[in-house]
Amino acid sequence: MENLLHFDIAKLIQSVGYVGVFGIVFAESGLFFGVFLPGDSLLFTAGFLASQGYFNFPILVTGCFLAAVFGDNIGYAFGRKVGPRFFNREDSFWFHKRHLETAEKFYEKHGGKTIILARFIPIVRTFAPIVAGIGNMNYERFLLFNIIGGFLWAVGITTTGFFLGKIVPGIDKYLLPILFVIILISLLPTIIHLIKDKFSQN
Repeated sequence: MENLLHFDIAKLIQSVGYVGVFGIVFAESGLFFGVFLPGDSLLFTAGFLASQGYFNFPILVTGCFLAAVFGDNIGYAFGRKVGPRFFNREDSFWFHKRHLETAEKFYEKHGGKTIILARFIPIVRTFAPIVAGIGNMNYERFLLFNIIGGFLWAVGITTTGFFLGKIVPGIDKYLLPILFVIILISLLPTIIHLIKDKFSQN
């Protein structure tokens, strides 16, 4: 367990506690600056820490699930309020129009299930609910996909970290490589999408 304390994300999670974890999950689910936050690795590590007694697991997964669902709802409400005018906004530190356009293309390709799939893809995860709001997606339909996606992402990844921490002896020694694989897998769909776009333009 001593090796675990050398990982910055583990230190961060332990220092911010429940409120910090829930706040990060909420922000990454629908606020612009959330695009910079470590959602997948944070959930997995928080689940692992729960297996070691740092968090109460039921409280952790319930809070993460609710934060994910409410975060997406905020993103949807914002998108619905500002509408297409948002595409004319100038780039800033917190906002890059290409992120919104990436989410829009992903949404056009996958339809309503984007709300579920986007949970596992950085950048798209943050902007998909905003695009859904801009496109006036039916709210009841959005909420259904939001709840399903929030459960699979927030509860699923956190639970994976928890049970691996319980059943695999000394898994803390391999936490860094595991987090690297999680980040790589989460980035893979975006990389593939960008490569396809590049080839389609040639």
